[in-house]
Amino acid sequence: MGIGDTYLSKAEVQDLLKVGSFGMWRLLRQYKDFPVPEKNPYRRSYDPDPAGPVWDGTALYQWAAGTPEFRHRGAVLARPLSGLRQPGRHLGYRDTPHGPATDWHTDIGVIRMLHTTGSSAALSAAVGLAAEFNREIVTVCSLYGDIGATGPALVAVDTAQPRIAYEAQWGTVVDLVGQVIPWWPGLLRRPEVIRQWQPGAEVVVADVLAEERETVLREAARNPAFGVAARTALTNMANQIRNQRVEDVASEIQIFGDHASRDQTRMVIAARHDAAAHPIGILEEDDDVDDVLVTGWREIAISAQPDAVAATDIALGYHPDLLPFGRFTDVRAKEGTIAERWSRRLTVCDPTAAHATLAEGKQVEVFFVDPLTDMPVVRTKNDGDEGAKWLFYAPLALPAGRGELASVVLYDTVWITTTDGQVHPAPCTPGDHLWWGDGWGDRPTEAAHVVNQLLDDLARPISLRNHWSKAPTGLTGLFNEEHKQGTELTRATLLHARMTPPTLRR
Repeated sequence: MGIGDTYLSKAEVQDLLKVGSFGMWRLLRQYKDFPVPEKNPYRRSYDPDPAGPVWDGTALYQWAAGTPEFRHRGAVLARPLSGLRQPGRHLGYRDTPHGPATDWHTDIGVIRMLHTTGSSAALSAAVGLAAEFNREIVTVCSLYGDIGATGPALVAVDTAQPRIAYEAQWGTVVDLVGQVIPWWPGLLRRPEVIRQWQPGAEVVVADVLAEERETVLREAARNPAFGVAARTALTNMANQIRNQRVEDVASEIQIFGDHASRDQTRMVIAARHDAAAHPIGILEEDDDVDDVLVTGWREIAISAQPDAVAATDIALGYHPDLLPFGRFTDVRAKEGTIAERWSRRLTVCDPTAAHATLAEGKQVEVFFVDPLTDMPVVRTKNDGDEGAKWLFYAPLALPAGRGELASVVLYDTVWITTTDGQVHPAPCTPGDHLWWGDGWGDRPTEAAHVVNQLLDDLARPISLRNHWSKAPTGLTGLFNEEHKQGTELTRATLLHARMTPPTLRR
């Protein structure tokens, strides 16, 4: 388990173990398992003087705990346990700045258990307690998120050495406490739930609270400005998000519960969700339902309602395939380029939800729409560094009745010219991207597969499923070359490449 990187200098090692220079010299020779020093990973190449060797603080601290001579200076929860111990006792719930906690009195002092998987919760809590000169709490544990050898994995930080985190065993804490320790699934790990627990208490049944995305979608679904299809789409996605959270809790309980059932003396699941109240129903997927959802999200994407902006932003991250556009793309706005030629047909418009998601965090000059594909387009202001840019979503398909593919132009993305004089950004699905050149071992099969389909039918809705196996080898090889920006590949060049057979291995 990787806990964290804390490196100690020679002077800090001597201070931790309370040895002098001679004692340090003796350690390196007497103990064959003494952690090996290493070069300081934080030393910069331009630092004037070498920083000297350093030691992995976690490894050294745990080594000390297992070495009789230095055991009293090593990690508290890594030290061998004494045979005779008094039963521990539960000191109750605590609200802390680092998350909900329960305190346990043991023979070695008070162990604070933080019921959070925050990456630095135990460290921050131990540092704060050490600054307060708290001598009662000897160590702080927090959850690591997965399962260790004896129960939920733990990170521990001792208040005597609040810089050094190490892995602790759930079973060690149980042995010190002398009774089972409660565990809560992540989405039920809330103060109002945890504070209800006492040793021997019944399992608490708690609600799975709605997260922000679900709340935003349900609020938007109540907006009377949206039609039936849009409200259905919003509600359905909210229900999907809700169900996923409920299923996550159920799965977590099952995984940790199965582990706990092997040794019922170590862990008790202290809270469960209300299974009778969930899940909220969602629409079963079929062609009719898909049509309703796609229609609904199209209405939302072209709406100017503030609720539509928030909902579209959520859909982009959660289920972009329902939206009426493909991959986000940005290209430099320069005269004489294929992008400038394309921009001549764009028409100025008022911004929609789709425009708002394109423009997020940008200084916008004008909002446009492509009249042939209905794709939203944004032109940013010239900021002096990167210059102005065109921001747009790639179309999912090109308009029918527009001739054949005449050529492909490579300029920041893949562009299509047609035999009737039109220019389009190449269509692309939301989860893919179009590129060319050496991809450090990753070949541009997406671009090759899209162009292969458009050569046969310009208006064909694009699919990129299994593009890595379906893209013609010759086209993939052509797009794998390091073409200059603005390179134009004619239809003849593309067809010839497509007909090139793969090289047979001998």
